[in-house]
Amino acid sequence: MVSTKRRADGDESQRVHNGPRAKKPRKEDAHSQPKPKKPKPAQNGQKTEERPAKQPRASLLNSEETNFPRGGASVLTPLEHKQIKIDAERDVLFENSASKDQVEDDNTSDRENIGREAQGEIKQKQRTKKRKRSLLSATAPEIAPEDNVKIESLSFRKLVPGSIVLGKVAQITSHDIALTLPNNLTGYIPLTSVSDTLNQRIETILAQSDEDDPEGVNEDDDINLREIFRIGQYLRACVVSNSDEQTVQGLAKSKRRIELTLNPRQTNVEVQASDTTMGSTMQAAVVSIEDRGFIMDLGLKNNSLRGFVPVSEIDPSLDSSMVKEGMVWLCLVMGSSPNKKTLQLSANPSRIGDIRKSNFVSDMAKLDNLLPGTAVQMLVTSATVAGICGKVAGLVDATVDWVHSGTGTSRNEEARLPNVGSKVKARIICTFADGGNKILVSLLEHILSLSQSVAKTGVVAQPPSDILTISAIVEAATVVKVIAKQGLVLALGNGLYGWAHISRLSDNRVDALTQTTGPYKLGSNHRARVLGYNSMDAQYILSLEQKVIEQPFLRLEDIQVGQVVQGTVERLIINANGIGGLLVNLADGITALVPELHLADVKLQHPERKFKEGMRLSARVLSIDLDKRSIRLTLKKTLINSSDIWADYADVSVGSQSSGTLLSLSESGAIVQFFGKVRGFLPISEMSEAYIKNPSDHFHVSQTVHVNVRSVDPGNNRMTVSCRDPSTVDVEKDVDDDEAASGTLVDGTVTEITDLHITVQLIGSGRPGILKLGHLTDGTEERDRLALKRFKTGQKLQELLILDRSSKRKLVLLSKKPSLLKAARASRLLSSFQDVQPNQVVEGFVRNITSDGVFVEFAGGLVGLLPKTQLTDEMQKLPDFGLRTDQSIKAWVHRIDHQQERFTLSMKEGQQLKDDSNKVDKTQQSAVVGEVMNPVDGHSTSMADFKLGYRTQARITSIKETQLNVQLADKVHGRVDISEVFDKWEDIENKKKPLARFQRHEIIAVKIIGLHNSRTHRFLPISHRQGANPVFELTAKAASLASDDADVLTLDKLTVGSSVTAFVNNTTNTHVWTTVSPNVHGRIEALDLSDDVAMLKDLARNFPAGTALMANVKSIDLPSSRLDLVAIRNRKGEGLTISDISEGMILAGQVAKTSESALVVRLSSSVVGTVGLTQLADDYSQADLSGYNKNEVIRVCVLGVDSVNQKITLSTRPSKVLSSSLPVTDPHISAVSQLKVNDIVRGFVKHISEKGLFVRLSPTITAFVRLADLSDAFLKEWKTAFKIDELVRGKITAIDEAVNHIQMSLKASMLDENYVAPVTFDDLQPGQIVNGKIRKVEDFGAFIVVDNSRNVSGLCHRSEVAEDRVSDVRTLYEEGDKVKAIVLKVDPEKRRINFGLKASYFQDSNVAEEVPDLTDDEDSGSESGVRLDSAGAVSSPGPELDEAELNGSNESNEEDSEDQNAMDVDDDDLEDDDMHAKAATEGLSTSGFDWDGTTADDLALGQDDTLSRHDDENEVAQKRKRKASVPDVDRTGELDSYGPQSADDFERQLLGHPNSSALWIQYMAHYLQLGEASTAREIAERALKTIHQREEEEKANVWIALLNLENTYGDDATLEAVFKRACQYADSQTMHERLASIYIDSSKHQRADNLFQTMTRTKAFSANPALWLNYATFLMTTLHDPTRARALLSRAAQSVPEHLHRHLTTRFAALEFTSPAGEPERGRTIFEGLLSTFPKRGDLWDQFVDLEMGHGEVASVRDLFERMTSGGTGAGAGEGVKMKARRARFVFKRWLEFEEQRGTAREVEEVKKRAERFVERLREEQGAE
Repeated sequence: MVSTKRRADGDESQRVHNGPRAKKPRKEDAHSQPKPKKPKPAQNGQKTEERPAKQPRASLLNSEETNFPRGGASVLTPLEHKQIKIDAERDVLFENSASKDQVEDDNTSDRENIGREAQGEIKQKQRTKKRKRSLLSATAPEIAPEDNVKIESLSFRKLVPGSIVLGKVAQITSHDIALTLPNNLTGYIPLTSVSDTLNQRIETILAQSDEDDPEGVNEDDDINLREIFRIGQYLRACVVSNSDEQTVQGLAKSKRRIELTLNPRQTNVEVQASDTTMGSTMQAAVVSIEDRGFIMDLGLKNNSLRGFVPVSEIDPSLDSSMVKEGMVWLCLVMGSSPNKKTLQLSANPSRIGDIRKSNFVSDMAKLDNLLPGTAVQMLVTSATVAGICGKVAGLVDATVDWVHSGTGTSRNEEARLPNVGSKVKARIICTFADGGNKILVSLLEHILSLSQSVAKTGVVAQPPSDILTISAIVEAATVVKVIAKQGLVLALGNGLYGWAHISRLSDNRVDALTQTTGPYKLGSNHRARVLGYNSMDAQYILSLEQKVIEQPFLRLEDIQVGQVVQGTVERLIINANGIGGLLVNLADGITALVPELHLADVKLQHPERKFKEGMRLSARVLSIDLDKRSIRLTLKKTLINSSDIWADYADVSVGSQSSGTLLSLSESGAIVQFFGKVRGFLPISEMSEAYIKNPSDHFHVSQTVHVNVRSVDPGNNRMTVSCRDPSTVDVEKDVDDDEAASGTLVDGTVTEITDLHITVQLIGSGRPGILKLGHLTDGTEERDRLALKRFKTGQKLQELLILDRSSKRKLVLLSKKPSLLKAARASRLLSSFQDVQPNQVVEGFVRNITSDGVFVEFAGGLVGLLPKTQLTDEMQKLPDFGLRTDQSIKAWVHRIDHQQERFTLSMKEGQQLKDDSNKVDKTQQSAVVGEVMNPVDGHSTSMADFKLGYRTQARITSIKETQLNVQLADKVHGRVDISEVFDKWEDIENKKKPLARFQRHEIIAVKIIGLHNSRTHRFLPISHRQGANPVFELTAKAASLASDDADVLTLDKLTVGSSVTAFVNNTTNTHVWTTVSPNVHGRIEALDLSDDVAMLKDLARNFPAGTALMANVKSIDLPSSRLDLVAIRNRKGEGLTISDISEGMILAGQVAKTSESALVVRLSSSVVGTVGLTQLADDYSQADLSGYNKNEVIRVCVLGVDSVNQKITLSTRPSKVLSSSLPVTDPHISAVSQLKVNDIVRGFVKHISEKGLFVRLSPTITAFVRLADLSDAFLKEWKTAFKIDELVRGKITAIDEAVNHIQMSLKASMLDENYVAPVTFDDLQPGQIVNGKIRKVEDFGAFIVVDNSRNVSGLCHRSEVAEDRVSDVRTLYEEGDKVKAIVLKVDPEKRRINFGLKASYFQDSNVAEEVPDLTDDEDSGSESGVRLDSAGAVSSPGPELDEAELNGSNESNEEDSEDQNAMDVDDDDLEDDDMHAKAATEGLSTSGFDWDGTTADDLALGQDDTLSRHDDENEVAQKRKRKASVPDVDRTGELDSYGPQSADDFERQLLGHPNSSALWIQYMAHYLQLGEASTAREIAERALKTIHQREEEEKANVWIALLNLENTYGDDATLEAVFKRACQYADSQTMHERLASIYIDSSKHQRADNLFQTMTRTKAFSANPALWLNYATFLMTTLHDPTRARALLSRAAQSVPEHLHRHLTTRFAALEFTSPAGEPERGRTIFEGLLSTFPKRGDLWDQFVDLEMGHGEVASVRDLFERMTSGGTGAGAGEGVKMKARRARFVFKRWLEFEEQRGTAREVEEVKKRAERFVERLREEQGAE
């Protein structure tokens, strides 16, 4: 709200324009201005000048009066004293409810007193205005208002930008929010106008989406407004704009749109904590989610005031885990923190809306805080049927229109109006940017309570939308209120009311409305239609227009998917392919799209001829998207006439039929579109009864197909359909069930014969079958192959045995083995587990052979195991036991496991192998009649005896951990569950093995209680008997045997807290599964099993299967059949709660989550605690969170319990959980009082701010380290020197217990008593002996770094290295060598130091006197030394070399000069000098160009040094002519030493070396120095003719020199001619490359570019990857054109062989890092793609690391090393791929070196720990192998 302005009452410009003032005019003097309800005026007795209307003030209530005025007199004038007295008396009268007559008399008296002293003429005007008042206001007690404020409703025009309004969320889409505003207005909030935090999330997502890797975008980071806001949520919004938007057609009709923002920066005002008022509201955005609450952004500019909402103070309907950053809530101010920097807020609507005793504002320190959403106490100054006026805080005008007064719909409105002078509760709904001190408030009940409006139908209160929906037609709406020139209020029944604007009363214009006459008088009934509902006004929006009532649809929600609608063609959509669809108008404001695929059943060639604008047509709704407000139709007649509409997967059933449209085709099938979002997959096998190879040959997109459903999964929205005839499918299914059953005999026809099988088509069903080679005979493989030759295509085969069938492939597996056919005819062939009988002789075939035995297969996929021990002795000695796959085998059933449905076989000889046909026939006969053989009880005769409740006896056949397997008779089996053995807990003797007391073959008494499904292991009632050999569920409890009741304990019979005996059935890492009864299974969480942590660490060992537990029922979930138990006796059926936990308790906890700084431990299902870094160990250096695994059980100690915020602080320190006597390195600090100044403590870095570090000493104690206390040395980039959670050691320097502030220092000088300050440049003096290390070695000297110094380094020249002359220092020293040196000289001005290493310096104590002064020699040049590598050091601009060293000559002896001079250079300068030196000595350099045309392949001429030296000596000789004459010497015999100096010399040497290209090139250079280029050309031509043809390389060198010559001295024609000849006689590709290099060196870049393009188009060259790399380097580095360079990669991939693609791509990626025009991020993307394809390529990882190191990305390098070492051991190296030991050693060594140079001590230790874990894991794997 705009700040309330203070103004002089006499200024007419200050008056409200909406109406005249109601009070008397006053004098201009501010002293005469009364201050209602204010004991002291705002001015200190000074006169106030007239101010403009917009003059702002901080606050009207901030007193400016001095505390003690001079003389003790009051600063108030007598008139002000009198006014204060009058106001006080008036307030007392109203509080005592004085009669209206007395009030009027007092008011009149007061006015008269004021008139006598100041304003004599006001009385007459006031009496005149009183006579004009309404009847109600005249009879009610009233305080004359200071202003007669006009009551107006909120409108579009009044909501100017800057106004703030209260609204409710009405609709949420993917891109904006619709907010319902008062007085039938709606505003829209874009996605980017919610909060700054949400905008940051959006920017992050957009930045990730712009990257090359689309997988970098996390789907969890997408913004979903439905997760941030809720329908019906109250919010405060600020108006951004209110504009008229034109319709799509650009007509004059406009649509008004109000754009809002929820950003707290616009919806709140600048306040301090001291200015806030309890009960006021502020809108805040969630910026951080903490354990006990949420930190809120209030949008203040200084950002010094934040808000905090506890978890308990959010909306109860909102789960705290669903809170996300960026959410915006309307919050209630509950208080502030002691430091006035944090406001305590509540976002609970019920608390904000509770204004009965509190949570409202009656007075404020700053009136700017009166913002929408705040509940206030209003003093009523006038009340009429048109509205209510009042005062808030005594100064702000408040108005309530008839809608929000709550009386507009009542018949006796006047009776419900509040009395004038009374105080009512109201809630602010709007403040205006230009409205001065006027606000709009509401008295409606649902707005006051910030709840949802309800309507009562009888005694039931329900939302109005449930009673009357939008678009509904009300047949009889009664007019209850008429507002002239505005509209009607109509009663709709059931306590609902609606508003109809005057413009919506009739199709014709309505000019006026009256209450007593006309068609719209009071009490008249009308037919109306609901257009909408305004939840703020609690009114429906109605229309009485006939055209609206007759309109079929008002909105998209009124249309149903699949509905047939009528529409008019608006226009045709034109795209690049022609007609792309139709736009069809269904109703006013509703337009639908007909896609091109749905224009007709067939594809239309000319749709524009069929569809014309304006034509009427029928269509069916295809889909509706409410978020995009779009609707799609179909004009396909097949779909329009279809009776079965599939709009939801839940409405589709298997076998139903409907029509759909083909949406896409693929090789495997097609996607069929139906209505809504229903899609179905049509497999290629279901497209037709005939074979279809390619679906596109028979179908096309947009084709309408009639399908039937084969399968549907509504949960996953999946459906499979078929075009095949359902009757055919059913017949085939019947055939499958009958004729193709396993074990049956069929006939077939041979369709195909291969070497391994025969394809057969079954006669009758036509189904294909496979007859494998091994199933032709019972004999050997040779006999099978001989039998295969007798088969022919088309031959009919009889009696084929069906072994198994595949429903997916629609194939059957056949056999023609005589043994299997015989068993099938005799019904002895096994086809299911129920057919397996003990000691039964069976025939099968070998399925698989292993070292442990043979798997034997029968019909129906039934497989039995023939163990090795059950084979004959002879077979066990043979390879593969003498068997082969598919070989026939005969064995007998050895053992049967009914529970697992497994059985074993045996081939050992015995009576079982005898084929006793009589016994088989007798068994089959008894099975037919249901008789039982050999019953255990001796009196059971048939299966009918075994019924529910039957008591019998059983023989124990086997004893398992959780059950007894018993036998009731021959082939009649049962089981006794462990829960049905013991009656009570005391009966269990061995709790770990309760069934240990039973013996095998023991006979026990049992009773039948049901059946057991051995396949699903479930209990079944006795009525579910299935199969010939059922397994009975029995009980052996004594109580059950004695009772006639055979009922079994079920879940619904249990209650929470009841005690049960449970038996462990299975264990996992987090819980154990138990059995309570055969029908009830429960779960016990690990933490509810025991308080002993040692027991919980290994659940499988300490709680094995069968263990008996006494448990209590914790919870029961009947719908999901879930039972949770508690086995800890003191819990009494309840889980551990926070109220049960106290400080000092030692509990068992389960690791739920590990983060970088804390360990989250779950103490129970509802209680969670945290273990900080300071509580992990007694020695902070051993605090390692990586050592904990999820679900690991640990022992924790409770340090603190915060019941209010549901927060528990835990510790895993051994001194806390084991024994307090254990050694403690870092004690626990629970209070500031434990610390003292000068204490040395350790802690972890908690936060890095701009002012220093915050170090966590304990969970509740944090110390601050100033920047000045971080280090003794200056840290330029100090933030990178520390990391969050890094362990640091410091000394306490200051403690303030009052505010719990601790200050500490990390300086080593304060921690170490023996601290020695680092040596600085100023500490070194000549003659001082120091220790150091060799930093760098060059041929002229060595650089030495002084130990324990701040990088103080200097140069030891080679003349000072040893007593003897040293030509190359690198032969004596290497980098890293430790040396003892003496300081020879210190130059403070140039910051240089000279060292000496001679042994003689250390033998004499007076070393400094014997040190030679290198500056005495006048020819020594510059002084030697090296600059100091530290901040602020003064260094020379570059290397300082002697003139003799640069020019190659000197007046004095060259060697002596070099010995007496040192170079002052840095490492980089040395590298540059070396490069310049090489360039000056290598190759042929004449007239400024390089002969060989390349920097990579320099010509190693042996005479270069000699020639250079000879030239230098010539120059020396010329300089010495003045001193002495030098006689001419014939040096012809010394050509090898001095080189040729004349043409004759060259000719002599060429006679001996005619094939030396270097000599010929020097000969050419000789003539070029003389300016004879033509002679040099002739020399080149001679060389090409003289050099032997076999010396191709030597000739190529001459060609290159000739090309270089023509490029410099010739023209384009001569150069082109030489180039063509060179390509003809030498290697063409080499000549092209050399010429391109010559062009580049001579800055002829365009010619080089053209030449490269020619080379890339030449097929002979394009296969060489070097060409593409050179071209790309040229484009990136020289031309700075990265776009063209990157485009070369795709071209190169098409030309370069495939095996070189990886190398080529790697080099292109490296260019992105090394080239100045490259983009390293693009290079990373390329490398990531290569690594995903070649994860085992260690060279790729190494190149990637080298490039990242060169680029300086420390975090990226560290991430690559972590990924390389995360795989473990084994072959390869890469992410997720194990490394060999040798590779791992190399990687860890590089990583360690990197961290030592670039990282901190913590990173170094982390690398070492990782290496140790790798070695341990390697040893474990080697031990396992």
